[in-house]
Amino acid sequence: MQRFPLASTPPGKAPGRPRPGTRSPSRRSRRLWWSSATALLLPCVLVAAASPPKHATGHVARYPVRVSAYVANSGSVTVSTYDTRLERRFGAVQVGHGPTGVGAAPDGEEVYVANSRSNTVSFVDTASRLPTAVVRVQSRPFAAMPTRDGHRVLVANFGSDTVSVISVRSHHVKATVPVGRLPHSITTVPDGRAYVTDNGDGAVTVLSKDSHAIRDIPVGDFPSGISSSPSGHRVYVSNTGSGTVSVIDTHTNTVVATLPGGRAPLGNAVSPDGKRLYVADSARDCLLIVDIPTRHVVAHVHVGVQPQGVAITPDGRRVWVTNEQSDSVSVIDPFDREVRVTLPTGHEPEGIAITPR
Repeated sequence: MQRFPLASTPPGKAPGRPRPGTRSPSRRSRRLWWSSATALLLPCVLVAAASPPKHATGHVARYPVRVSAYVANSGSVTVSTYDTRLERRFGAVQVGHGPTGVGAAPDGEEVYVANSRSNTVSFVDTASRLPTAVVRVQSRPFAAMPTRDGHRVLVANFGSDTVSVISVRSHHVKATVPVGRLPHSITTVPDGRAYVTDNGDGAVTVLSKDSHAIRDIPVGDFPSGISSSPSGHRVYVSNTGSGTVSVIDTHTNTVVATLPGGRAPLGNAVSPDGKRLYVADSARDCLLIVDIPTRHVVAHVHVGVQPQGVAITPDGRRVWVTNEQSDSVSVIDPFDREVRVTLPTGHEPEGIAITPR
């Protein structure tokens, strides 16, 4: 696909095997096992009974049963789902036509999918892996990203030069904000602000916490993918046409550094410690690992054809990269700097999100 945008074409078009089973124990061995276990546990039960009860906490925390990856298959009507711990695909979710961008709620209970050919956003429950709502937005939505507090979803409408602001609670569009030409991707920071790449203007629009456009920051040519550090102090912008990554200081809203981005960088993501940037170089079919303090590329990891989206597991131990023209996702160990496994996706995977729990 073409890497540089036409007015009607989003530039984004240009992630162990199970242990063998063991023999079931005999009935006699099971009786012996239970007898031994009861003998061992009985003293513990008696001690517990004699101990004073602990105070109740008032609620029961949800245990993070699964950290999941969601891949938007832009050439279909599905989002592929994966267990990132097992590194295994476990299904797909039916959404709208042409899903491109996907974002995960801060609590991990929902993901939001921008359906570019349906002009809608699908809300997907991560427990049931079923859509719970569909919200109509403006033309060619390319990205859907929640705010850090989880109250709103911001949608980049590539074909309308706007951002739709959706209430998570009511599933209604609360505002439609004009931004620059061909808005592509969005990242959010803890204080409620958002940063939008304007692919047709070579700029990033800053949205205030109440979703007003307050500033345009010039960056490189055809800015596309964007991410922010966990602290929110830095924003990283892939300039697909310049082969660079612009680093924005969110206190001053100015570009304070430029990192190498390969030949045509698209998606990028920051490590949890804020020290490494992972960049998909769509022209060279590789993932760049950039050391942020030194501003040097420390590794190139070969992946599939035309890598697009990048996401990192919460522990920082795996990087997942979608490969649009290979219909696959690569799961990378960033410390060994190698691909652990390549998994099948649907047709033309682009955006990816990993749930934070």
